[in-house]
Amino acid sequence: MKNYRSWLITSVVFQLLTAGVHSIALFVTPLPQNDTEKQLFDLMQNYRSDMGAGFSPSTFELMTALSSCFTLVYLMGGLTTWFLLRKKVAVDILKGVIGIQVLILGTCFFIMLFLTFLPPVVLTGIVFFCLSASYFLLAKRSS
Repeated sequence: MKNYRSWLITSVVFQLLTAGVHSIALFVTPLPQNDTEKQLFDLMQNYRSDMGAGFSPSTFELMTALSSCFTLVYLMGGLTTWFLLRKKVAVDILKGVIGIQVLILGTCFFIMLFLTFLPPVVLTGIVFFCLSASYFLLAKRSS
């Protein structure tokens, strides 16, 4: 795996996999297992806090929006990288786009590392690692 294309293809696969796995949560509603969870789920779906200007979302609506955005960020990253590889763009352009992805998805990985559970940590970590490896191989190639 000394070829940056191999790392980028692997990152595309894992970005699309991450988006796909995470999108499942948008269509599956978890069921409460006990009375405490039932109360929590009820509050998340029905309690609305006033955030000003007539905006009063439930916690469930906010979580759905954040979850959708996470899925879309990974989908955009994977499709963008796939498109650039397919079009065989210049190495300096590819390096710039991958550098941006390393910065954004690396930040996402470190946030996930401290605030979420194992599956998103592993998937975002793999993507970050693959993108970082390809970025450094691209940097060596363009020097």
